[in-house]
Amino acid sequence: MSFLPSDTPLYNHPLPQIEQWLKSQGCQQDETQRHCWHVQRPSWQAELWLDIEQIIVRYIQSGEDGQDIQRSFKYSLSREDIEQAVFSGP
Repeated sequence: MSFLPSDTPLYNHPLPQIEQWLKSQGCQQDETQRHCWHVQRPSWQAELWLDIEQIIVRYIQSGEDGQDIQRSFKYSLSREDIEQAVFSGP
């Protein structure tokens, strides 16, 4: 499956392409909550939710005093912008 250009807003990507893109970034889809994805890097881990209007990212125990950090990114952003923002870490 080929992706649309990386500067294309994420809302123009069909869901199977978004799911394939997440898999290519090392994300694993939750077995029971199909809209939830997990990703782990050497220095951080996160959960991603494909919400109605945005992707919500929760970096687990990445803030001060081990607090979670949560951010959201609108689907109107390009796939490249979201990729850089989410996968560069907290």
